[in-house]
Amino acid sequence: MTVGRCTILAYTTSPAGVKSNLSEHATMIPITETLVLDEAEIHESFLRASGPGGQNVNKVSSAVQLRFDLRRSPSLPEPVRARLARLAGRRLSQDGILQITAQRFRSQERNRQDALDRLVALIRHAASPPRPRRPTAPGAAARERRLADKAQRGRLKQQRATAAEC
Repeated sequence: MTVGRCTILAYTTSPAGVKSNLSEHATMIPITETLVLDEAEIHESFLRASGPGGQNVNKVSSAVQLRFDLRRSPSLPEPVRARLARLAGRRLSQDGILQITAQRFRSQERNRQDALDRLVALIRHAASPPRPRRPTAPGAAARERRLADKAQRGRLKQQRATAAEC
């Protein structure tokens, strides 16, 4: 899964009708149709990966450690934030920082994309609200089977009791 990025330019118009750029190119990562994540909220650090790579693994910091401050993110609504905290499990620190480490690939760029894809997939999963459980009652046939089995067990125990007295 590859996550696309879009650049959002914010302009304001002065009373004289002159447009000015409010922000430098703020790169936004689309999560869902209504939810976008500002790339400035994601912090990456690079470290040496373990695993295959030969001598390259000792020289190049190809693993990526992606950090996202879940508690202070203005991009996420509160219900999504709560579900994401529950889904993150041990990847969420005490300070509310979600940490994802990617070292699956030998190149740093592919690991960066992998970490970002995993973050977006996690947020997408948290963004969809859970389906409410509809309580169901057992059907008439199931009740009848349960009562028939119960009567059969009772008869069996009665037979054992009479056999033990003899």
